[in-house]
Amino acid sequence: MAESAASTALTVKDVSPHDFVKAYSAHLKRSGKMELPEWVDIVKTARFKELPPYDPDWYYIRAASIARKIYLRQGIGVGGFQKIYGGRQRNGSRPPHFCKSSGALSRNILQQLKNMGIIDLDPKGGRLITSQGRRDLDQVAGRVVAVVAE
Repeated sequence: MAESAASTALTVKDVSPHDFVKAYSAHLKRSGKMELPEWVDIVKTARFKELPPYDPDWYYIRAASIARKIYLRQGIGVGGFQKIYGGRQRNGSRPPHFCKSSGALSRNILQQLKNMGIIDLDPKGGRLITSQGRRDLDQVAGRVVAVVAE
């Protein structure tokens, strides 16, 4: 049964999101095409956060997650990603409220992915995945299934 699944074309939808994002972030890091901004080690990912991320590879992980989200649902823009990665802002003794994440961070990652040829601008608004980007993401998904099968 596992051999028949491996012979058919596997897509990003067929693999676990956690495993895929981990594998694709490692692929982005290895490729060397994505250049990290100089502020990557001091920036907060959202207004409601107190500290920057602990993981040194968080930028690649966020980029892989954004690429996966665009693969699954085309037409998402910076504002959509602000809502997706937003969270609860604690207001001390006052009630917590939802707060959006950083728009500059999402915009910077989208620009990097566009320069790499993975995504492109959608004429109707937002971003869409290119054929080369779809091929890259599906190849990584196939590798993830092969690793999990072993």
